[in-house]
Amino acid sequence: MSEKKYFGTDGIRGRVGEHPITPDFMLHLGWAAGQSFKRDGQRNSVLIGKDTRLSGYMFESALEAGLAAAGVDVKLLGPMPTPAIAYLTRTFRASAGIVISASHNPHHDNGIKFFSPEGTKLDDALELEIERWLGKSIEVCDSEELGKASRVDDAPGRYVEFCKSTVPNSFSLDGMHIVLDCAHGATYHVAPKVFRELGAEISLVGADPDGLNINLNVGSTHLDALKKAVVEKGADMGIAFDGDGDRVLMVDRDGSEVDGDELLFIIASERHAAGTLNGGVVGTLMTNLGVELALQDQGIEFERAKVGDRYVMERLVHRDWLVGGEGSGHMVIRDCTSTGDGIVSALQVLLALFRAGKTLSDVRSGMSKLPQKMINVRVAARFDPLQREDILSAVRKAEEKLGSGGRILLRASGTEPLIRVMAEGQSESEIIQVAEELAIVVENSRG
Repeated sequence: MSEKKYFGTDGIRGRVGEHPITPDFMLHLGWAAGQSFKRDGQRNSVLIGKDTRLSGYMFESALEAGLAAAGVDVKLLGPMPTPAIAYLTRTFRASAGIVISASHNPHHDNGIKFFSPEGTKLDDALELEIERWLGKSIEVCDSEELGKASRVDDAPGRYVEFCKSTVPNSFSLDGMHIVLDCAHGATYHVAPKVFRELGAEISLVGADPDGLNINLNVGSTHLDALKKAVVEKGADMGIAFDGDGDRVLMVDRDGSEVDGDELLFIIASERHAAGTLNGGVVGTLMTNLGVELALQDQGIEFERAKVGDRYVMERLVHRDWLVGGEGSGHMVIRDCTSTGDGIVSALQVLLALFRAGKTLSDVRSGMSKLPQKMINVRVAARFDPLQREDILSAVRKAEEKLGSGGRILLRASGTEPLIRVMAEGQSESEIIQVAEELAIVVENSRG
């Protein structure tokens, strides 16, 4: 299969104003996507949603023009979480869905994600098809065949009702005080409605987007504001989403972080006890070894996929399992939704607490995480760290030092020019030392 030029592990992403995150490229991308998605003999439509970045307006207009030039109708959803676009793409029977977002990145980045008619990420073949069309000059279809654009005014309400439908009617959050951190992002107007309508008292952090403050010291990548709010307000817990709403992390009532590995364990354990897990659990190469060991103690099979929710989904589909996720809080619950959904995942955790009659502290105590240290080494250009003999030699020495009770993992980020260096083992001081030593080797070898 040919090498992809633009698509990374999660769509196309970069800094606004730098190729390919420019209006002219987005115009061309909209046209290329329209050519790839449209089917003869039917009226084709594509949904476009976005997060709260100021640049989203510019790219929304460019994509709309490109799709229209290809003869594809456009339905504009406005600011909506990424998983909402996946859901609405299915319900509208659209040809595809497009999300304008750079997820947890700062406002000066942006990107494009695509969803298939089934609400899943595109496979490699279709991404290559879009890139093939990008290599051609835009040819506008006949005037009578041009696409039309319309706005879907009830999109937020549709998605709120969908989220609530993923938990039983008997489920209630009455008596709970929850602080929601919406990262000044796409969940700011829908997440509060979901949790309030389920009965919770809600306080808000990061729910005043201005186009430039998305993920700025708030959200799932910056939990300090949420931790402080939970403790000061005496709330039962805090829930943090990222900028586009496909990730979730939590904070206990004492302000301690509950990461994606722990949330995955909580969901899987409750479903196993209820008989609704339907097989095993998929994590990633980065999933803490403590998750694997705790699940094995319950007789739950565990499998590791490559990092990225698309790879988690691939393994879930292959095994016909239902539950998988990443430590970042990106979880897939296949019998609820077709992609990672922060709000739905949070509801699944709360459902586990509701059924067990326990607090977040209680249920997380069933798993002990091993010390893990990850260091991001920024590089001028992406390279494969496992192709360098000096790095391979350093990894072998580190593995010998940690022995059978530890792990080493080096991988290139799929979304940023970073090499992620991870060490995991029994001794925190030892794994910190090992990770720091390996990071120095990578930094010195980046060319």
